[in-house]
Amino acid sequence: MAKQNAGSPEKANRAPKTPREAEKRGEGNAASSEVRVPKEASKIMTQPLPLILDEIEESIKAANLAAKNARDAADEARKAGEKAANEAARVAAEAIGKVEQTAKNALRLAELLNSAIIEASQGLERKLTK
Repeated sequence: MAKQNAGSPEKANRAPKTPREAEKRGEGNAASSEVRVPKEASKIMTQPLPLILDEIEESIKAANLAAKNARDAADEARKAGEKAANEAARVAAEAIGKVEQTAKNALRLAELLNSAIIEASQGLERKLTK
């Protein structure tokens, strides 16, 4: 079998095996296409698994506690809102009652004033007709 040239289609279609081969083919720096792992993410490869699992467990506990605290705060806020709404309804009902009583008193006074005016006008009419 004949040795293949570097320019053959078969060799051109396959990925370079080494950075030097990539440079020869004009594909730039092959090292730049490597995936770089941030230093923080690389601690998974440097810490023992039990320690990592402990950290995960602590994070889960902290998240559960935060969720419980949020639920408790929401419940307290709901109760406070209900209490405020009930108090507002009570105050409004009292105010409405006072307004109704004032309106009834005003109507009663208007009726008395009307009766007084009618009596006065009748008395004047009698005096004028004599």
